[in-house]
Amino acid sequence: MNIKGNTQFSHQSVLLSHLEDFTDEDSSDEEWNNTPRKRRTSRKRNRPVSSGQEEEDGADDEDRWHDVDEEDAEPPQPRFRPERDVGPQLNRTAYYTPLELFQLFFSTTVIDTLVKHTNAYGKLKHHGHKDSWVPVTTADMYSFICLVLYMGIVPLKTLKEFWRGSRLFSLPFPASVMPCRRFLAISRSLHMNDPAVEMANDQKKGTSGYDKLCKIKPLYGQILEACHTFFHPYQHISIDERMVASKARTVLKQYIKNKPTKWGFKLFVLADSVCGYTLNFFVYGGREDERTGKGLGYDAVMRLLNIPFLGKGYKLYVDNFYTSPTLFLDLLKRSIWACGTVRSNVSGYPKTKKNDTTKKTPRGTIQWIRKGALLFVKWVDTREVTMCTTMHKAYSNDMAKRKVKDAGGQWTVKEVPIPGSIKDYNRHMGGVDLSDALIGYYNVIHKTQKWYKTLFYHFVDIATVNAFILHKEICKLQNRPTVTQKNFREQLILSLSEIGSTPRRSAPQNNMLPVSPFKVNRATVGRRACVVCKRKSPVYCSTCQKTLCLTTLRNCYSKWHRSNSICI
Repeated sequence: MNIKGNTQFSHQSVLLSHLEDFTDEDSSDEEWNNTPRKRRTSRKRNRPVSSGQEEEDGADDEDRWHDVDEEDAEPPQPRFRPERDVGPQLNRTAYYTPLELFQLFFSTTVIDTLVKHTNAYGKLKHHGHKDSWVPVTTADMYSFICLVLYMGIVPLKTLKEFWRGSRLFSLPFPASVMPCRRFLAISRSLHMNDPAVEMANDQKKGTSGYDKLCKIKPLYGQILEACHTFFHPYQHISIDERMVASKARTVLKQYIKNKPTKWGFKLFVLADSVCGYTLNFFVYGGREDERTGKGLGYDAVMRLLNIPFLGKGYKLYVDNFYTSPTLFLDLLKRSIWACGTVRSNVSGYPKTKKNDTTKKTPRGTIQWIRKGALLFVKWVDTREVTMCTTMHKAYSNDMAKRKVKDAGGQWTVKEVPIPGSIKDYNRHMGGVDLSDALIGYYNVIHKTQKWYKTLFYHFVDIATVNAFILHKEICKLQNRPTVTQKNFREQLILSLSEIGSTPRRSAPQNNMLPVSPFKVNRATVGRRACVVCKRKSPVYCSTCQKTLCLTTLRNCYSKWHRSNSICI
């Protein structure tokens, strides 16, 4: 290959040939063709090149790192053509309450699914037991979810503490929504799939037909469908992983040492970079999820972007776990432009050391190589940052402020050049992090020995945060003030409590009368500590078997049953 030709022209021609199928006729092709073409070659015309050097580095000038003063041609920018109007897919002039927005995700179909499978498992679990299973109703399930959300705002160490009547734990709201015993019964029997289907799936364990995620289906698919349906993302989107804390004994549990949450379930998430809306996600099930042989990062991105109505011209941001030249070129064929940090050992990354950075390279140095539609950029900050992009030019006169020491040892603020790819990456990569932050403020996850219940609680968090984001976006379109997430959750909890079941408040029946089996005229025989005041008493409830005071001075019996509602 001739190394003395017009290298800038060859760069532009190769890039244009890659992109001409992905841009419209009215894109910036004319501007692209009118870009000044300069002869830039650092070698002398008659300088000999060894065959080994030519084979290692290539004979083209693109196989060396260019400096920032060398002009790079800007690629044609994508024309954004989404299949639907971006933003909430709702009536943009209507007013939606927090309950109505939450019910977009936990619809009557979802609630009916939970009720049906919880009753099936509860009946199976209590078969042959002394206490028969009391069927869960739709109102009961709404009350249960109401209290789950309430426990995210008012966290306590154990569930029973929400119904305690002592001075330290005097919370009247939980008892007004559902009795403690009823809540715990639903929590223990909570199921998202038919027990018969789960048993059939367990028979396939060890075979290719075994489904590790059987216990969270069909709720898993219903929540995903709702996330797709009611919001269309803006042009900038991002993909990242999310850890849901858990130490349950399951093959789905992962360990990532550099994450704040090291043990738990790993989810791959596609989120909108502007508002943090969770558009798509899936639970990582192990190495069998790698289907194409091009790596887990490649497969995860392609699976998350497999949304028929997404549209064209999107700008995707990923970190170095996902970035590869193969992925970015395949995304470009689907009219999706991409930008991300890249590892130097990934296949397709430039291996040349010509004009490369060194340890003494000053801060703010920018070096780049263009290979067709791909641009590789190095930027020296406190450490070297490497980027790969299909939508940026090497340098667009952007500056960043950094603190540096002058000759006298004093810290001063200095402006240094920064590539546009890094600037846009810092601005738009945080969509999943924003979603994680909104979930983390009031997450409803509490300790459980069942791994599928942990994911159920996370689905509640996703539904609540997405409903809150829809509320903000609608208020923005209508120029109305928004409420905070805490106020949004409070309104939602109160609305759920109103449509949920109400504990019965009746007088004690014969089976709930106080019993005194001991001789009360003896001060020490047969007396036990009262569960309310801790004084000795010979009286206990015939239903809940709790020792309680019932005297002219202390009526712990009535106080206990008013605050706990356990016997109802």
